[in-house]
Order: sequence, then structure tokens, then C-alpha cells
Amino acid sequence: MTTISTRPIETAAHDRLYRFLRQQIMVGELLPGQPMTLRGLAKQHGVSMTPVREALRRLVAEGALTLTASGRVSTPELSNERIEELAALRALIEPELSARALPRAHFALIDRLSAINTANAEAVAKHDAVGYIRTNLDFHRTLYLRAQSPAILAVAETVWLQLGPTMRALYGRVQRNEPPRHHRMILAALRAGDEPALRLAVRADVTNGLRHLAQRGW
Repeated sequence: MTTISTRPIETAAHDRLYRFLRQQIMVGELLPGQPMTLRGLAKQHGVSMTPVREALRRLVAEGALTLTASGRVSTPELSNERIEELAALRALIEPELSARALPRAHFALIDRLSAINTANAEAVAKHDAVGYIRTNLDFHRTLYLRAQSPAILAVAETVWLQLGPTMRALYGRVQRNEPPRHHRMILAALRAGDEPALRLAVRADVTNGLRHLAQRGW
């Protein structure tokens, strides 16, 4: 009798669930401190607990989720010190990515970024927090992909992942009524081919809100 292994099916289920949860966390669909259980996720997504366990293990390893000594898994609730640390990382990494992208920032890319920024403004007008965070990250990722520096971009995405729930909480506190003005500065610097101005605009854009949150406290 031939035994058919379910391992590939479980691996595929784990990978799909991992990517789904990773995206949810990154764009702020989950709030800080939101608990996640094996049984609840398995039931919600129609899978066994094995792929859920593996997906959560990967997300904990990336810092997207926290695991307590008692085994409780939840989205992170960041301290002010941790927010400052992650803001400092963004300030180091993302201006470098933008500078590496600048030589390849053709007009089609700038037009694409402008279109994403329009979608970002529409999300602000609708008070759509998740849409705002999604289009904001899309704006940055679209630019940084032109840097052709996958290792640096992977580090940046890990930082975004850790910050996702906090960014959602920040959006709710600030009650943003207009799109980020620094995006316009980024676009202007790209059109001008001005690397110092681009670095400055990106640094200001990626740290302004986070440092505001950390300085004022939760």
C-alpha cells in the first residue's frame, strides 16, 4: 500500500498563512497586543495546527510577534525606547536605499510613485488607516526596489513588520488629515536628481511620526 505524504500540503499551507499574517501585521490590520492562538487561527483559516505553529514560529523569529514564557503569542506592544530604536534604524537604512535607487529613478518610476501618493491621499481622505499604511509602504518599497539591494531592503521590511501594529495605533492617535508632505519632497528630489535632498526628505518622512509618538508617550 502506497502512503501519500501530506508534508508538501502542510508546507504550502504554512507558507500561505505566514505570508497572509505577515502582510496583516505589516500594514496594521492587527493592533498592538492582539493575541493569536493556534486553535483560533487553525479554525479561521481551515488548516491544521501544524502549519499555524510553523507560521507563528517564523513571525516570532522576525520580531513581528512576541512569545511570552507562558506560551502566549501576540502582536508587539513597543516601549518608547524600542520605537526610538526602530526609528533610528529606518533613518539609517532608508536614506541609503533611496540614494542607491536615485540613478535608476526614471520618469516612469516617478509617475508610478506619484500615482501611489495619490492613492495614499485618498486613503487619508477616507480615514482608512490600513489603506494609508499600505500605500505608504508601497510608496517606499516601489522606490527602494530600484536600489537593487535586496539584503538592505529585507532589513527595512523586517523593521516595517515590527512597527506595523504601532503605526496603526499612531494613525489613530494623530488623526491625520493630509498625506505626508515629505512624499512631495521625495518626488521633487527624484525629479531634480538631488541626492542630499532625497536623503533628507526620506529620513524626515520615516522618522517624524514615530519619534512624535515616542516623545509624547503612549
